[in-house]
Amino acid sequence: MKIISWNVNGIRAVIKKGFVKFLQTEKPDVLCLQEIKISDSARNQEVFDFSGYQEFWHSAERPGYSGTMMLVKDGVKVFGEEKFPDDSEGRVQVLEFSKFYLVNVYFPNSNHELLRLDFKLKFNNRLQKFLKKLEEVKPIIICGDFNVAHEPIDLFHPKENEGSAGYTLEERTWMTKFLKAGFVDTFREMYPKKVQYSWWSYRMGARQRNIGWRIDYFCVSAKIVTNISRSFIMNQIFGSDHCPVGIELKK
Repeated sequence: MKIISWNVNGIRAVIKKGFVKFLQTEKPDVLCLQEIKISDSARNQEVFDFSGYQEFWHSAERPGYSGTMMLVKDGVKVFGEEKFPDDSEGRVQVLEFSKFYLVNVYFPNSNHELLRLDFKLKFNNRLQKFLKKLEEVKPIIICGDFNVAHEPIDLFHPKENEGSAGYTLEERTWMTKFLKAGFVDTFREMYPKKVQYSWWSYRMGARQRNIGWRIDYFCVSAKIVTNISRSFIMNQIFGSDHCPVGIELKK
């Protein structure tokens, strides 16, 4: 089973940049998207062609902001959906599959002046409690844009970015706590020393120079980490300031 996650920075924008071809070429069993930036009312007035896939949309109440979406291949059975409370920004989706819950998350950005750092930390802690409750029923796979580079290896300029949004001590400490609570960063588990990024600023030719950050993750309950046969970052795929990341599970 192949699951891919991608912050597309606008579903309309990425469709204009080859998204449907990507979907048809890669054929993931599940594709989790973040930052779709489309309201329910706007979506209902437009036509999207994701042939062969079941669509699960979760838009923010604020038009053109945030939002998540999941595409599940026809024939893959979804047993149900769980709702994350107080989610007006459309940040969390949960689908139940036969052997696990799949959680698609667009974590808040703490912003350049750290104006939303407190909001993000509260969100993170609420989410962790929610996930641990779900985990009492089935193992968890959580993916998405975490908006944090956990360790110095996860960004090109760690010293220069200390204290910056996405690399504050508070955000990194929470990520450490989250992993110690029983979740495994699949990419770092498989590649302890590999330098590969998933996000690049649009400024100063950062992507061409590979001055990036790894802020998109797949984390899983420790009890199923041995079921993960592959964890990968698709940095050759363009269309957004993020690239897709993914895992493959053994049957």
